[in-house]
Amino acid sequence: MKTSEIISIIKEAKSRFFDGQKHSFNELDSKGLNQLVTNIDIATEKFLVDEFSKLIPNSSFIAEESHGNTSDAEFQWIIDPLDGTTNFIHQIPAYSISVALQQNGQTIAGFVYELNRNEMFVATERGAFLNDESISVTKTDNMEDTLIATGFPYYDFKDMDSYLHVLEHCMRNTRGVRRLGSAAVDLAYVAMGRFDGFFEVGLSPWDVAAGAYIVQQAGGKVTDFSGGDSFIFGGEIVAGNPVITDKLQRLIQTHFEKNA
Repeated sequence: MKTSEIISIIKEAKSRFFDGQKHSFNELDSKGLNQLVTNIDIATEKFLVDEFSKLIPNSSFIAEESHGNTSDAEFQWIIDPLDGTTNFIHQIPAYSISVALQQNGQTIAGFVYELNRNEMFVATERGAFLNDESISVTKTDNMEDTLIATGFPYYDFKDMDSYLHVLEHCMRNTRGVRRLGSAAVDLAYVAMGRFDGFFEVGLSPWDVAAGAYIVQQAGGKVTDFSGGDSFIFGGEIVAGNPVITDKLQRLIQTHFEKNA
C-alpha cells in the first residue's frame, strides 16, 4: 500500500487550500439544518479525489460533498475533506482532513490530519502512529478517572432525550466531557490517549471511517450502540480503550432502549 504517497497528497491539500489563507473562504452554503459547506470543502475534496484516482486507478469514493459512488471496486476511499467545517468558519482551531481506504469492504488504512497542530494520525496493518511515533489508547478502567468526548446532535434530534441522559451520567461520573466539533479528531485523540472514550449519534461514514480504524489499530475497541460493528454506516459509534468502550456501550444501550 502506498502510505507515504497518501500522506503526501493529504499534506499537499493542506498546503494548497489552508496554508496562508486560513479561514479565507468566499462561498458559504448550507446542505440542511446546521450542515454548512464552503468552497474550501469542495475544492479540497476535488483535489483529493483526483489525486487518489491517479494513485489507485478504478477505485471508488464515498465523500462528504459529492457522496461519490458505492460500486463494487476492489478499493474504495471514504473522505471528509474538512471535518469540523463550522469550527473552520468560526475560527475555532479543531478541524481535520479524514481519509480511509478500504479493500473489498474492509478498512486497511486511516488518516486524520489535524490541520492546526500539523498532527498526522495514521493507521495501517503495522499499528497506529502520530507523526511516525507509535500511539496507543489509555489503560483507564474506572469511569470516574476518564475524560470522555462526544458530539452534540445538530440536525437529527429524535434521540435527544436518550442522549441527554447519557450525557448527564457522564457529567456526574467522569472527570469531564469534551465536545470538539470534529468526530475524526475526537477519535484520533482517543487513539493516542488524550480521551479515554468517545460516543456520538447521527454521524456519516466519512466522519468516522478513518478515526475508527486508527482507534482499533491503537489497541482500542469500536462498536455501535448495540455493541455490534455497524459503526461506519450505522450512524452511531462508541470508541475507547476496551474496558471503557464496554462500559460506555452498556450505559448508552440502557438509556437508548429505555427511551425507544
